[in-house]
Amino acid sequence: MGRRILISNDDGIFAEGIRSLALTASSAGHQVTVVCPDQERSATGHGLTVQHPIRAERADQLFGEGITAWACSGTPSDCVKLGLGKLLDDPPDLVLAGINHGPNLGTDVFYSGTVSTAMEGALEGLPAMAVSCNSYRWRDFGPGARFALALAEQVLQQGWPEGLLLNVNVPARVEGELQGHNWCRPAVRRYVNQFDTRTDPRGKTYYWLAGEVIIDAETASDGPEEWETDLACVERGAIAVTPLQPELFWRRGLDQLPQLRLA
Repeated sequence: MGRRILISNDDGIFAEGIRSLALTASSAGHQVTVVCPDQERSATGHGLTVQHPIRAERADQLFGEGITAWACSGTPSDCVKLGLGKLLDDPPDLVLAGINHGPNLGTDVFYSGTVSTAMEGALEGLPAMAVSCNSYRWRDFGPGARFALALAEQVLQQGWPEGLLLNVNVPARVEGELQGHNWCRPAVRRYVNQFDTRTDPRGKTYYWLAGEVIIDAETASDGPEEWETDLACVERGAIAVTPLQPELFWRRGLDQLPQLRLA
């Protein structure tokens, strides 16, 4: 059964990851619409454009017959908002983000344009999934695309829980070397030496964000203790599937909150 799928990303309209995902979905008989940034906009989080107009141009020729594509001047979240609010005639059955060139693991999801793209769909009450490859140089996106579509179909058939966002991270391995898949909880990723201080040709100081990640595969930010972290999962060669939701409310015991004493 073909489904209506909205696909976006943060790597831009020319990224191989989104092309692979769109073509795989289309060849499986789904009705695919692509609305994504006209250039790379990685690590933009859930930013929206409010001070400038947003422009969108058709880019069907980049994907081929049967796929409707738009290149948008806005952020990844702008793209999904514009697609749902103006460009699509009917709501999609699924919002897919990716396939991202590089991982979106652990607490990095707060900065990720890819995850925010999918989160925009979840905020609108739609089934949503973000898909990333655990390498910036790997270009064999086929296994990840096929897995993502098969997983989405399975969950849709069972009844997609409201507000659920599935964050999928695929190891940079050929299909035969993948070590299965697993439910995961998000790891905690910390960075050191986050800013590099440099001097421009005119002698003025500027700063370049170039932090080094501290690999911590075991420490988790939340989730069932018996689940491995997403980082540990992809490091052993398995696909990490992490359930997220657009809910930031404190989940631990209320007795752990400080007592408020107001005058």
